[in-house]
Amino acid sequence: MSTHAQQLLSLLACTSFKLGQFKLSSGGTSDYYIDCRTTTLHAEGGRLTGHAVLELLEENHIDAEAVGGLTMGADPIVSNVATASAWRAQSTPDTRLLHGFLVRKAEKAHGTGRRIEGFCREGARVVIVDDVCTTGASTIAAIEAAREAGMVVAAVVCIVEREEANGRPSVEAAAQGAPFLSLFTATQVRAEHVRQLDSAR
Repeated sequence: MSTHAQQLLSLLACTSFKLGQFKLSSGGTSDYYIDCRTTTLHAEGGRLTGHAVLELLEENHIDAEAVGGLTMGADPIVSNVATASAWRAQSTPDTRLLHGFLVRKAEKAHGTGRRIEGFCREGARVVIVDDVCTTGASTIAAIEAAREAGMVVAAVVCIVEREEANGRPSVEAAAQGAPFLSLFTATQVRAEHVRQLDSAR
């Protein structure tokens, strides 16, 4: 695990992980909840997210031109990864820029009527990102929208995989052979959260 990822895990466990009884968007219940946006929208958390995702893509030799996902969980991830790629390109000229795009939940009813905002080019290789993968529904919606726009899904990345029974299989089926990568599992975040609680006692 990279230094950026280790620091991101610590911040996620501290600011985004809660124990209790929660109702999930899938309709189920859980004894924990992870709100990644409190970390990805955090100044330092955003920086760490951008670099950790870039490093994950590099480790897995993913070649892409852009990164995008379904609004709004993906929004800060997309911005942070794109910015991190530009920052890296300043010191490493052969670093490829990763531009960003956002997928609306429905097409606009006015203007151009687009569903994808930002980078969108037919044939482009792209990475679909999401914050937390439970059932994978929002990730799959973004995959389908990118393909409908003529883009090629090179990989799928989530910050935290909740390890639900149908989550990963559903995303992998939609990805059609593109790798599905996660920075962390919910088990890892929970363990770090408990470790921090124990250390504070």
